[in-house]
Amino acid sequence: MKKIRVGVIGLGFIGKQHVEALRRLPYIEIVAGSDSNLGMREWCEKNGIQKYYSDYKEMLTNEKMDVVHNCTPNNFHYEVSCEILKTGCHVYSEKPLTIKSVEGESLIELADKKGLKTAVNFNYRNNLMVQEIQQRIQNGRMGMISHIQVEYLQDWLLYDTDFDWRVQKDKGGESRAVADIGSHCFDTIQFITGEKIVSVYAMFHKQYQKRYMTKQADTFSLRPMDSDSKGEPVSVENEDAAIILFRLEGGMVGNINVTQVCAGKKNNLKILISGTKEAYEWQQETPANLWIGHKDSGNEIIYAGKNNLSEKIRCFADLPDGHSVGWKDAFEKGFEIFYGSILNETEAVYESPDFAEGWYVTKIVEACLKSNQTGQWQNV
Repeated sequence: MKKIRVGVIGLGFIGKQHVEALRRLPYIEIVAGSDSNLGMREWCEKNGIQKYYSDYKEMLTNEKMDVVHNCTPNNFHYEVSCEILKTGCHVYSEKPLTIKSVEGESLIELADKKGLKTAVNFNYRNNLMVQEIQQRIQNGRMGMISHIQVEYLQDWLLYDTDFDWRVQKDKGGESRAVADIGSHCFDTIQFITGEKIVSVYAMFHKQYQKRYMTKQADTFSLRPMDSDSKGEPVSVENEDAAIILFRLEGGMVGNINVTQVCAGKKNNLKILISGTKEAYEWQQETPANLWIGHKDSGNEIIYAGKNNLSEKIRCFADLPDGHSVGWKDAFEKGFEIFYGSILNETEAVYESPDFAEGWYVTKIVEACLKSNQTGQWQNV
């Protein structure tokens, strides 16, 4: 099988997850990594990545690559993806595609002009049970949609001593909680229903006006909570939480609750969607289980094994019942789908979310920002 030569730009928390998932695909060769943190040179050496560059442009110039993964902070997404496309490489970008939708339009145009494949890492749609919900809805097993409720709850920014580059607009963007975790909610809803979100009503919440910047650490890493360890005060420029009403193009209205300041909730994405025949509930923290609700008979919990899944997605189930599949497995499946299209293998069961889909999610985030400012429903 032909080897695909891959580079990864940005080797923080999420970039390392990309490297690990890529390594699980036998046809991938990671030829180089780039990060402005010089400490990543040693990490690359320990993890078998032969070439390290502190300047990603130098990597793009010197290395012959087929695909480059953009895992940089949000404010670099546009610039870095643009440079990757100019070199003639396919791009797999972390979300958000860009901070501003107008930048996303430019990237879509450039990728189309170059004839290059693109993807945005909306990872949760690659989970087996999310795909199972999508299939059941598509096959008519759920009936007409009667209720949609989504929440994504975290606590990693609960204290005012919890600091991350995302709290500053110039690095993370004007929106944080909605753009960071709300974007996953938007994509997952659109994927499982097959309908676009066309309007939103959003209310934002900011827990602290200032946070205290201590030594920078990876996302989700532990930080001190005692007052003696407080560092430099920095203004918080975006939201910690939000409540969002949304309307699908078919007319159905649902709600989303996102927060990064809910004690005890680590990475709790939960989706509940009901129809006139049955309902489905899936939680990211127990990803191998799918709850199925019935009105006139007992409810069910099914597990991610071939015998329980719809025919179209059984090929994704590598393990028998009881062998849990989770976040990292979904990462691998997302890459498998994307790289399968590059290798021109048999027609993919699902397509990766491309830059056009990433751009539309950015439009939803912008509509939420405007709704919060105006106190009115906003069209996407």
